[in-house]
Amino acid sequence: MNISEETIKKLISEAVQVRKNAYNPYSKFAVGAVLLTNDNKIITGTNIENCSFGLTMCAERVAIFTAISQGYKHFKALVLVTDDGSTPCGACRQVIWELCGDISVVIATPDYHYHITMASELLPKPFAAHVAL
Repeated sequence: MNISEETIKKLISEAVQVRKNAYNPYSKFAVGAVLLTNDNKIITGTNIENCSFGLTMCAERVAIFTAISQGYKHFKALVLVTDDGSTPCGACRQVIWELCGDISVVIATPDYHYHITMASELLPKPFAAHVAL
């Protein structure tokens, strides 16, 4: 990934801040996500729960869908902050792959411990509409 340590820490800080906006009355599990576009625009998202759990929206998808709805289509990295450094759920992994491609994914905690992986490592055999069986 061609993003400086300083930029990574700035993105983690943004994700830490947006976590404060999480609507998580059921799980008490706040998640912050930051998507960095190719032109260095920062798009944030946080998890939004619903008592009908299937309607809950993960922070990663909120950030990605917001970026797409604003006309962005090319991304450098996705940063995800949780208390325990959790990785994206399966649904988010598929959305990341389809809408962002094989981008860098920074998995972090609020105290700036992080590791970097690629979308292809999170979802090595993604479902793709263009793949023939």
